[in-house]
Amino acid sequence: MKHRSKLSATFLLVWSLLTSLPGLSAEQRKVELGIDVLLAPGSPYLELVAGKRVGLITNPSGVDGNLVPTVDRLAGDSRLSLIRLFGPEHGIRGEVPAGETIADGRDPRTGVAVVSLYGKKKRPSKTALAGVEVILFDIQDIGSRTYTYISTLGEALHACAATRIPLVVLDRPNPLGGLNFEGTLVEDRFRSFIGWGPVPVTHGMTLGEVGRYFNDQLGIGCDLHVVPMRGWRRSMSWDDTGLIWSITSPHVPSVTQAYLYTTTGMVASTVKDINEGVGSTMPFEIIGATFLDAARLEESLQALQLPGVLFQAIHYKPFYGKYRDAPMQGVRLRITHPSAYRPLRSAVAILSTLRRLYPERIVFREDRAIGTHWGSLSLRQQLEAGMDIAAIENSWLSNTKEFAIARQRALLYD
Repeated sequence: MKHRSKLSATFLLVWSLLTSLPGLSAEQRKVELGIDVLLAPGSPYLELVAGKRVGLITNPSGVDGNLVPTVDRLAGDSRLSLIRLFGPEHGIRGEVPAGETIADGRDPRTGVAVVSLYGKKKRPSKTALAGVEVILFDIQDIGSRTYTYISTLGEALHACAATRIPLVVLDRPNPLGGLNFEGTLVEDRFRSFIGWGPVPVTHGMTLGEVGRYFNDQLGIGCDLHVVPMRGWRRSMSWDDTGLIWSITSPHVPSVTQAYLYTTTGMVASTVKDINEGVGSTMPFEIIGATFLDAARLEESLQALQLPGVLFQAIHYKPFYGKYRDAPMQGVRLRITHPSAYRPLRSAVAILSTLRRLYPERIVFREDRAIGTHWGSLSLRQQLEAGMDIAAIENSWLSNTKEFAIARQRALLYD
């Protein structure tokens, strides 16, 4: 108990110092995050955790408006008892590269036990949840189905439903905004951890709304609560929130990568021998290859006048990874208007342009890779048939009408 008291006092001191720093006042932030709403003095949501043994699913993106990690705030708050941590992809402190499994362990800063949710098991077991009275979920998503955090949320919903433990999502903005969604739903044969639930590639929901959608649409039956943000509106991109971006995974260090991840990631996951910038200082900002002509590709993509983005010819050499030291040419994507940008339309436009300019060099990946990312093989068939970008976009509409209706029931913000 003495150790916990010293720990609490230390974190409270750090917290008081951080909140007194210039430039960090709540008045300067347009959006107040769920964690700040939960722990604010007099918060009506505090009863969800007050006096309870708490488990937390989080990673380095789970921070408050002053960039203090949620795990640290909870560990230092005497109104509750943080007894267990659950680590998704990349781990509690974010040191694990993409795709690598997470091991059970102990958080070196707080001393709290960590249970892996990205190894042999991706769902908290009954044993791991023993003694926990409520689970909090605080992770920053980037608005794409292929980013694994909404899958982790889905697994947590099932685990909490099975053990009758309440799940509380501390809500955060969708950096792509809350108005638009693109793509098709996932066919059953292509279900995976990057295609976990019945949502299109981009879904236009916050994590709290995704949780409500999954819980309702899949009939999970979890005792789910969402601590909503204050000040967030569906029309907001991340740039509009006044919040500082915190790294969500090793190759998404800034909001630029969050905006572009869907576009360049889907391109590189669809055709072979294309680099999306991973291995360079500009991950997910680039489409490059050894056989591309940068100026020609720039001119072709600029001519499409895609909303919210410009293309800049670039020559570079990745310094690690598959394409290390290979001389590459391509384009760097530069976001001009985040709210106007359409990530998946841009991916389709790039793929269509690459196939037109380099028909002998652009080779599709195997069916499984395409299907798990896009949800079906339709895009490959459409590109091979020479369908234009607008026609491909229109083909998504019939598949997502039901999603649009069901999604409405889950929405929390105007």
